[in-house]
Amino acid sequence: MIIDIHGHYTTAPKALEDWRARQIAGLTDPSQAPKASDLKIGDAELMESIEVNQLAKMRERGLDLTVFSPRASFMAHHIGDFQTSSSWAAICNELCHRVAQLFPDNFIGAAMLPQSPGADPKTCVPEIERCVKDYGFVAINLNPDPSGGHWTAPPLSDRHWYPIYEAMVEYELPAMIHVSTSCNACFHTTGAHYLNADTTAFMQCLTSDLFKDFPTLKFVIPHGGGAVPYHWGRFRGLAQELKKPQLREHLLNNIFFDTCVYHQPGIDLLTKVIPVDNILFASEMIGAVRGIDPETGHPYDDTRRYIEATLNLSADDRFKVYEGNARRVYPRLDRALQAKGL
Repeated sequence: MIIDIHGHYTTAPKALEDWRARQIAGLTDPSQAPKASDLKIGDAELMESIEVNQLAKMRERGLDLTVFSPRASFMAHHIGDFQTSSSWAAICNELCHRVAQLFPDNFIGAAMLPQSPGADPKTCVPEIERCVKDYGFVAINLNPDPSGGHWTAPPLSDRHWYPIYEAMVEYELPAMIHVSTSCNACFHTTGAHYLNADTTAFMQCLTSDLFKDFPTLKFVIPHGGGAVPYHWGRFRGLAQELKKPQLREHLLNNIFFDTCVYHQPGIDLLTKVIPVDNILFASEMIGAVRGIDPETGHPYDDTRRYIEATLNLSADDRFKVYEGNARRVYPRLDRALQAKGL
């Protein structure tokens, strides 16, 4: 089985975007504010939006299951207040749940959180519980910068975040560390802000002893870990200067990296530097990079091609990357598959 642990609902029907535009307009003109019930998207619309997009590409590329969450750039936690984010997260999570119900063999949900700048993270816990208990979701996406590129929140090692971590541990949920839209002109959303955040999250963990407080906490750092694999020696050296244990002991029982790296040399580097037990297959297809690579003639985000071609992985290693590691890092996913006899 090939499990893609990084998928977003980037192809949702336009009615969702229209509802969000009304919600944002309602922040300054309450007469424009929509109710959740105003959003009307039928099952047929959902099915079409998936069948000709994500599902078609999954079948073309031989992928079996996608861990599916709301569109990352649409989370936009910096807009409005907690109530704004709460209503928006609930709607987006419900749509991902409906997709998973319509295509139960191909999709399983991961939750967007109702984060908001300055809001206590414990306000996210009810949505986590709802998504686990009512929807059967297997992970969450955690935004370390709800301010949208201004980094006003404490580092991930701060006790500020502990209510979310406590819920993650209780419900056996890994968190993909994923920022949203940048409203800081210095940082392009997908080309800079995402990769900066991946690197920043890793360094925040390196300089702390977070995992002594939460030894079973699991973070997935997407987009291949940002700059981390490329600068592995720098991070090893910094850990040494800070009198921290070796990185394998200090972080790699808790931090994992996905394969959303869109060229062969990048995957070759990732699989050479990072232990195979810490690499999970992902593509983020129909996401940040959707074009055809003129050097290969193939889509940039067809990451399976890179995994198949690298000389750094054995057949057993590929099993870990494609399936074994995901089932270990996402225990609720593993149980859901076992319940289906898989």
